[in-house]
Amino acid sequence: MSNYQNQSHGEDKVLIYRFRIKGHIGDHGATWFGEGFTSEEKNGNTIIVGPVADQAALYGIMKKIRDLGISLISVNCIDDNEEKVKKHKEK
Repeated sequence: MSNYQNQSHGEDKVLIYRFRIKGHIGDHGATWFGEGFTSEEKNGNTIIVGPVADQAALYGIMKKIRDLGISLISVNCIDDNEEKVKKHKEK
């Protein structure tokens, strides 16, 4: 996966996004969204977290959610620190 080029600082950063969707997608649901994604189910919803390379990849994930007929509740960028991305992948 390529890195997002942070134009204001000229640094390579990988952005971590949290997608909250309605309902449950099962144990392998996160794998539909790419390498490094994890999912957690709580309160009748699923939270999917993972690295997103750039805006095109972000829109691709949102398109996949739409195409699967899943209701998207929220999308949040939660991290842009590459060290935390590494820790996220190790979990």
